[in-house]
Amino acid sequence: MATEGKNLSEYDKDTIPNAKEFRFGIVVSEWNDTITEGLYEGAKKVLLENDVLERKIERWNVPGSFELIYGCKKMQESYDMLDAIIAIGSVIEGETKHFDFVCQAVSQGIKDLNVQSDIPVIFCVLTDQNMQQAIDRSGGKHGNKGAEAAVAAIKMAQLRKDARI
Repeated sequence: MATEGKNLSEYDKDTIPNAKEFRFGIVVSEWNDTITEGLYEGAKKVLLENDVLERKIERWNVPGSFELIYGCKKMQESYDMLDAIIAIGSVIEGETKHFDFVCQAVSQGIKDLNVQSDIPVIFCVLTDQNMQQAIDRSGGKHGNKGAEAAVAAIKMAQLRKDARI
């Protein structure tokens, strides 16, 4: 397991670019909201710790993880001054193949947004086998994948800025 023995919330602040001037969007799935709210809080905390002003963080909610693609696309179109977007969701495996279809569609859709747009979209969608795994990765014993996604968003915002120079 990739997160075994790793705390997703740990990062070296000295390796993170200064994020004071950046603006971020966060699109959050309402499905499995106890998990997605934990991920959102982890992401927001890291952004604020890295000098992003709260007014420079725009949050939109969508019904489920499948809808993250549309929500992120519309956020890209509506806020061209954003430097990066974080897509937050949680898909927990059930008894049907629905899990496979949703996970595949969301990962491909977010990849497509990154190829088609200038605003990077960070994939913060947990795809766990059970609720305990999701809890462990959204503020539990493995830390918070939302925090890890915020670090990635800051780094990608800086890459985007550097590529324009």
